[in-house]
Amino acid sequence: MQQKMVTTIKECPARRVPTGESAMIPAGQFITINQSLGGNFTVTYLGNMYRIDGTDADAIGQTVDVISFAPHDGSHVDNDQVWQALDSIFDPEIPISLVELGLIYNVAINNSDNSVLIDMTLTAPGCGMGPVLVGDVEYRVAKVPNVSSVKVNLVFDPPWTREMMSEEAQLEAGLFF
Repeated sequence: MQQKMVTTIKECPARRVPTGESAMIPAGQFITINQSLGGNFTVTYLGNMYRIDGTDADAIGQTVDVISFAPHDGSHVDNDQVWQALDSIFDPEIPISLVELGLIYNVAINNSDNSVLIDMTLTAPGCGMGPVLVGDVEYRVAKVPNVSSVKVNLVFDPPWTREMMSEEAQLEAGLFF
C-alpha cells in the first residue's frame, strides 16, 4: 500500500509504536496511513507512529478487510485455517506477517475441545506492542471455524533472530544478502 493522508473523522484510540502506550488522536487531525494490513492500520501522527485497531477504522474513514475461510467438512479445527489466520497478522512497523517473521513457534490444536494453543515470541523481549500482538493472534484465530478457545503463550526461548524469518521476509526487510 502506498502511504495515504487522511483526516480523522472522530476521536480515535491508538497505541504508540513500539512502546504500546495508549493514545487518543483527536477528530479533525491529519494522519498518514503507512500500512493497512491484517485488519489494522499503522499511521503517522505528529511525527510518531501509531497502530489503530480495525474496529476503529470508521474514525479514519477506512474499511477493514474481513478474514474469511473456505468451508470444510467436520466439526474439527482445520490446521491450515489456523495458519491462514496467523499469516494475516502483521507487525505494525513493517509490512511482514508474524508467520513470515518467524514469531510463531508452535500451534497445538486439541480436537477434543477445539481449543488452540499457540507459542509465539517477539523480535525483542521488551517490545511494548507484545500484548497488542497477542490480542491480535487471539482475535484472528478465534475467527477460524469451530475454534472454541485460543491461548497464547509468549515465550522467549529460543530467542528470536532474523534467521527465523522466511527468505521472502528477509528480502522484504532488506536483510537478505
